[in-house]
Amino acid sequence: MEGSDIYRASNSLRRSSTAWRNSGVEVFSRSSREEDDEEALKWAALEKLPTYNRLRKGLLTASHGVANEIDVSDLGTQERHKLLERLVKVAEEDNERFLLKLKERIDRVGLDIPTIEVRYEHLNIEAEAFVGSRALPSFINSVTNIIEGFFNLLHITTSKKKHVTILKDVSGIIKPRRMTLLLGPPSSGKTTLLLALSGKLDKTLKVSGRVTYNGHELNEFVPQRTAAYISQHDLHIGEMTVRETLAFSARCQGVGSRYDMLSELSRREKAANIKPDPDLDVYMKATATEGQESSIVTDYTLKILGLDICADTMVGDEMLRGISGGQRKRVTTGEMLVGPANALFMDEISTGLDSSTTFQIVNSLRQYVHILNGTAVISLLQPAPETYDLFDDIILISDGQVVYHGPREYVLDFFESMGFRCPERKGVADFLQEVTSKKDQAQYWARRDQPYRFVKVTQFAEAFQSFHIGRKLGEELVVPFDKTKSHPAALTTKKYGINKKELLKANLSREYLLMKRNSFVYIFKLCQLSIMALMTMTLFLRTELHRNNMDDAGLYSGALFFTLIMIMFNGMAEISMTIAKLPVFYKQRDLLFYPSWAYAIPSWILKIPVTLLEVAVWVFLTYYVIGFDPNVGRFFKQYLILLFIGQMASALFRAIAALGRNMIVSNTFGAFAVLTFLTLGGYVMSKNDIKNWWIWGYWISPLMYGQNALMVNEFLSNSWHNTSRNLGVEYLESRGFPSSSYWYWLGLGAMAGFVLLFNVMFSAALEILGPFDKPQATITEEESPNEGTVAEVELPRIESSGRGDSVVESSHGKKKGMVLPFEPHSITFDEVIYSVDMPQEMKEQGVQEDRLVLLKGVSGAFRPGVLTALMGVSGAGKTTLMDVLAGRKTGGYIDGSIKISGYPKKQETFARISGYCEQNDIHSPHVTVYESLLYSAWLRLPSGVDSKTRKVS
Repeated sequence: MEGSDIYRASNSLRRSSTAWRNSGVEVFSRSSREEDDEEALKWAALEKLPTYNRLRKGLLTASHGVANEIDVSDLGTQERHKLLERLVKVAEEDNERFLLKLKERIDRVGLDIPTIEVRYEHLNIEAEAFVGSRALPSFINSVTNIIEGFFNLLHITTSKKKHVTILKDVSGIIKPRRMTLLLGPPSSGKTTLLLALSGKLDKTLKVSGRVTYNGHELNEFVPQRTAAYISQHDLHIGEMTVRETLAFSARCQGVGSRYDMLSELSRREKAANIKPDPDLDVYMKATATEGQESSIVTDYTLKILGLDICADTMVGDEMLRGISGGQRKRVTTGEMLVGPANALFMDEISTGLDSSTTFQIVNSLRQYVHILNGTAVISLLQPAPETYDLFDDIILISDGQVVYHGPREYVLDFFESMGFRCPERKGVADFLQEVTSKKDQAQYWARRDQPYRFVKVTQFAEAFQSFHIGRKLGEELVVPFDKTKSHPAALTTKKYGINKKELLKANLSREYLLMKRNSFVYIFKLCQLSIMALMTMTLFLRTELHRNNMDDAGLYSGALFFTLIMIMFNGMAEISMTIAKLPVFYKQRDLLFYPSWAYAIPSWILKIPVTLLEVAVWVFLTYYVIGFDPNVGRFFKQYLILLFIGQMASALFRAIAALGRNMIVSNTFGAFAVLTFLTLGGYVMSKNDIKNWWIWGYWISPLMYGQNALMVNEFLSNSWHNTSRNLGVEYLESRGFPSSSYWYWLGLGAMAGFVLLFNVMFSAALEILGPFDKPQATITEEESPNEGTVAEVELPRIESSGRGDSVVESSHGKKKGMVLPFEPHSITFDEVIYSVDMPQEMKEQGVQEDRLVLLKGVSGAFRPGVLTALMGVSGAGKTTLMDVLAGRKTGGYIDGSIKISGYPKKQETFARISGYCEQNDIHSPHVTVYESLLYSAWLRLPSGVDSKTRKVS
């Protein structure tokens, strides 16, 4: 977005808080509610405060019923909890009442709540993709693509990429105060449409048409902060708790226009002599105060989403035990709901959730949209009928075309006009997703007197244009939105939610938290350095080292070089730690949570104390034991130069991680960089031995400056100088090291420059580059007539320890297909109890128990030939039970008995007869689906199955 566009938009859209003021405000009389005299005096004192102070003060009722004046920015955990209990005790019952109280307070003084109407007109989105195996990221394809791209640039050849149409001429209006459900079969373009509406489309896509908010183009404001896009992918930092994740998001997104609205609301109430509800007043003031580490908005969102029961549990990931998959999906939703965005675009937020939880979340969103004039488009996968009925409008999309966009009440009428009827016991949402499918459409044909013919998506889309809802939509699109009706606070023109200082403080606090959570890494590095220091002390022991000749000098220089190597390689852990956090960084950067520099600076600043301690451990242990010059000044000078070398190494590896963005690439280039710097650093190869055409590498090597500073500091000391000869200078000159004392300060300055350079490179790489593995469109090769069917193969009988044949008879009497050989087994489990050590966060909340019990005496049995469904609400323990039965739990405490066909389960043999499909999709990203299945078949099928049979199966 151009800066001039933002400037013009800010002039046209943003005004002072007086924009909230309307003429003709009715003056209400003071409420007739009886008030306590003391409380009235306290409220009168609050009203006399200046506006800034008045908006930060409130009256909070204590447990004994007395109202005390409090600063809303200093609300404690218990105070926030008690306040929410009074406002929203039970989310399902009290949330609507709470929102109506908010709306009533705003309406009493005639304030208008901002609304957003989103229009998309003639939107076309296309991508370019390779066909078949050309899309695979192989070495040959990569080289071919580079050569082909070069020839395309010279217009010698044409591109081999094919055009793929993702969205085809779609138009519609997303209206405020209406819940819109986006439905469609997989790969129909739902995600692309949501990304287009929220202004987050990939730059490589070819886009035509327009998307407007209240009549304004996307380049006239900041869509990433005006609208909230909630992805279907759950990307979070596993070491943070649910509360910390949401609190950080709320802190970065800021309060938006809440402060301006509350300021005008307070002014009008004071003028009209209105006293608001104290609890509601404290809540609104707390939500309008930015910069809080823990805000009441976070606690409210946790309660509404049902996450309060796991608020202090680690989010977790594939390698760290945490919350359930359904809870993690709700965290993704809550991460954006805590912000001030007025438009919500949600992509499959119900994945992994039970129907009752989905209904509760959608119902809460419906209350927000209807009462507080929000705008919401929600994509759901097979919503339950009761959830479907919560929506006002339906968008049905298929094959990139909008089949229907209008009120929910008329969608069945449209399809009945086309000859298709939804059966009585069929869910409407399921019907809508199947009626455009070639496989399922015929069963819904209702005109029995007419022959059925498949109705294409294009025919549906054209018919909708002539349907009365489609005609009305077209008429509304012809009339442009009146920009004068757009509320000045509706569209955001400020790029970030809070100022630069607060952004830096938020990232500093999160980075410090993650360092504490990953303290094992730093403790291990300290122990590693201590052990290596002890080994070095025994190798270079001062009683064995002398200063008599050049060989002795070589031993001391070797000790210095080894010191340099240890400090240098100690920073290599930064590669893996940086790459692990990059996916979350890219998500939050693109959502405009914070700029890249605000993320990069804390990673640098907070590592300085760690480097101070690590270098201190090494130098304090080894310096005098090895026998370096005893002058204390040179001792601290060595410590100082090693400190800068350690900082340079950390910055270098962080920059490599940000440039590589992939563990394999970064480790490869990291090792290459270190080897290059070492080789050309002046010790492995003397400066005198480096050829003239490689001498530039010597001068740009950071280790050269560090090595020279260390050598000068030691060999120019008095220990190497006597009346007859200066052995230190002789050694330095013989090895090509500088022999002037100023080289120490030159090396120190160069190290400081490299530290700054590599940290700037780190920040620049974060700002410019994106994820290493970007999703790309692919086109499968069209099947030839002979490739559409699979030939029947008669499989050999496979001998196994089981009873029964592996080859089954088909209904036609021919032998085809294969049933994998197995023995039928039963599984019984009795009084299974699974517990883990009580999390430290819960202990801090006052929990006294040492263990947290997750499975409480569960018993049951699974019989062969019986399909069993394991059901339960999100977070009930379904995955935990299956993990315990499958033997996948590596931590915690398991009690009770698990038996296989009456015998106690042994994990070593049980793993060979069982298959466990986990909830988390963990796959190698560099192989195709077919290659993954084939590899699994090679590992899991018996040895008697030949290669050809494995591929057929």
